[in-house]
Formats: sequence, C-alpha cells, structure tokens
Amino acid sequence: MTQANLLSELNDIASEARNQDTLNIDTLSTLAILEKMNHEDQKVAGAVHAVLADIALGVDVIVDSFNQNGRLIYMGAGTSGRLGILDAVECMPTFSVPQGMVIGLIAGGEKAVVHAAEGAEDNKEQGVSDLKALQFNAKDVLVGIAASGRTPYVAAGLEYAKQCGAKTIALNCSAKSLIGQIADIDICAQVGPEVLTGSTRLKSGTAQKLILNMLSTASMIRIGKTYQNLMVDLKASNQKLYARAVRIVMQATDCDEQTASEALVQANKEVKVAILMILTNSSPERARGELSEHNGYLRHAVSQSSS
Repeated sequence: MTQANLLSELNDIASEARNQDTLNIDTLSTLAILEKMNHEDQKVAGAVHAVLADIALGVDVIVDSFNQNGRLIYMGAGTSGRLGILDAVECMPTFSVPQGMVIGLIAGGEKAVVHAAEGAEDNKEQGVSDLKALQFNAKDVLVGIAASGRTPYVAAGLEYAKQCGAKTIALNCSAKSLIGQIADIDICAQVGPEVLTGSTRLKSGTAQKLILNMLSTASMIRIGKTYQNLMVDLKASNQKLYARAVRIVMQATDCDEQTASEALVQANKEVKVAILMILTNSSPERARGELSEHNGYLRHAVSQSSS
C-alpha cells in the first residue's frame, strides 16, 4: 500500500481524527488535563452499551463453540493484542478452564507483549501461520481485535478462520471497518476521537477491555462456571485464592469458616463440590456425580437435589 493510500485510509478512521475538545491540552494544568481525559472516558460506557446486542451475538457463538469443545482465540496487534492476551490468561485461574481453551495471539509473538513490535501488524502471512500453528479449526471462534479495524495481521487471520468454517467476530472502534466487513459479527464501539490523536490505548483500549470482559465472563456464566454471582470454578492455586475459595463456600452456603475449610479439604479444593456437599449433606463422590450429571451446572444440581 502506498503512503497516499494509507493516509486516505487513516482519514476515514474515527480514532485517527482530531478531538476538537483537546486541541489545547498541552497548555492546561495537570488537573485540567485529567478532567479532559475523564470527560472523554465517560463516553466509553455509552459506546459499549450501544453495541450490547452485537456482544450478545458474540457470546452465543462462543458458548456454542465451547459446547462443541471448541476454543476462543483472540488475535490483535499492539494494545489490542495485549488486551486479548490479558483476558485469555485470566480465564484459567478465574474459571478453571483447561489450558488452551482461551488463547491470545499478538502480532510479533510473545516478545511483543512487553516490547513494541508495531511493524508486525502488517504481516498478513504471520496472522495465518499463527492460527495454523494452533491447528485452528471449524469448532473454534476467532475474535479479531483492532481499534482501527484495518490491521492486516488481524484481517488475514479472520479471512483464514472463515475459510476454515469457523465463526468470526470483529472487535473494533471504527464504523464500516475492513475487519467488520470480513467477520460474521461486527462489534464496533464508536468511542470517537482520542484525547491524543491516534492513541488508541486510551478510549478505544478501554472499550475493548470492557467488551472482552463481557465476552469471556458472560460465556463462562452461560456454561455453568458460576453459582449465583460467585466464581465457583475458581482454581485455588495460591494462598489468596484459597482464602477466596473458603469465603465463596461460606457465602454460597451460609456456613462458618471451619465447615467451609473442612469441606474444601474433603473436596480436594474443588469449590463446586464443597458447596454441593454442604447444601445437600452429601459425600464428595456423590457431589461429583451430581455435578457430572448436570454438566457442571451447580445451580441445576442444587435444584435437583432440593426437589
């Protein structure tokens, strides 16, 4: 692509436009700068709210994939890629999902997580090869993340995913974007021009983080990873998380700390099992069996045992 063509493209991208409310930001006091930033940040929640129906479509597609033993793959460059990786890595300790069920890919590979590799975003071939390395297939879902909506690495990945017969989701902040046109579902949070022209780690990044939170969390809720609003598939892998596990058991059952701790020990630190043991006065083996019969949905197992 020639420089002239690229400049023309950037003119059509909302996040590249100049924010008329911050033209004088370099003359302001510290507090006034922060007030400007905060004012702009308040627009993000509204932009996300406007695309909730599209986010819901994305969640439903992800849930269908999980129910077929498919995977959720995030793909992005720069800030977008890092946000995808952040959401992916948090799924395992939060919801005890198997390693590889949610994966984040970033242009430039792992080194790009901590060292900027901005040129990597133009590598279409890498976008395809990164998916091939994962043996990406029709059961999986690909979420391509790019604030501009034009990142070649992401666009190529989405095109390859469609060729594989997989469902695709575009997460961007620019209307009528390239990746939005490629993907099955276009989630476009139009947050408007950034405080600093083109710095999409700001409002665009915040919107992407909120939407990624929604995609993964709502999907995990839908496949039974929670009970009420408690993270009952928490992996108690350190002291803080074990203490949280004890607290979750106490909150779910209204029991005391000793009862919760004893149940967790008997349940081999499996929070769902410990809760069901207490609520139904059952053994660890019976509780596991009940959960298995209800595909891991604790609420269903509790309701069945109570009826």
